[in-house]
Amino acid sequence: MKLLHIIASPRIEKSNTLRVSAAFLDELDATVPDLEVETLDLFAESLPGLAGANIDAKYSLMAGAPVDPTHADSWERIEHTIERFLAADAYLISTPLWNLGTPYALKYYIDCIVQPGYLFRYNEQGYPVPLVHDRKMVVVTSSGSDYSPGSPLQALNFQEPYLRAIFGFVGITDITFVHGHAMDASPTHRADGIASAIDEARVVASSEAWRDGDVEVA
Repeated sequence: MKLLHIIASPRIEKSNTLRVSAAFLDELDATVPDLEVETLDLFAESLPGLAGANIDAKYSLMAGAPVDPTHADSWERIEHTIERFLAADAYLISTPLWNLGTPYALKYYIDCIVQPGYLFRYNEQGYPVPLVHDRKMVVVTSSGSDYSPGSPLQALNFQEPYLRAIFGFVGITDITFVHGHAMDASPTHRADGIASAIDEARVVASSEAWRDGDVEVA
């Protein structure tokens, strides 16, 4: 199994989110034979631009036209980013909750890879059809406040609904979220939140679906 670990936290060794993700990966490594992990650090990576030639290429594809030859070299960087995503059998996204949503680096990356003809296509009626199937995704996320189900702030967590929607849009519907809540409330809340999230992450990684290698790429 090849897993792409997409990091959307700039704090690295100080990241609460990445502490939980490390526990998930350790458990998964003990669970899944021949696990290969590729890391994509979005705050360190130079992602291709989405203006100029590339935005023209995108709209050509959306209109059903080929990419203009003068834009081909620039568009190749977008295609390389997409190919790197599609080469994985499963995904781990490590992302904090920023301003009720996703960090800008993760949103930018999603805008790079979700392209017509690659991750989805349009049918004869003009409706989008997903092209990415039989993949798993785990999203490890942390937040300063408590956005857990039943909390007063639950409705303000726009990150999980967005990520479920956009990856579901391209066909990835097997998505598990592991949350670390209330990291900024107090040192006690942080320690409890990390410990609880680590326990949950280990349970997810050792689950039967992962243990049996139940991932097939279409």
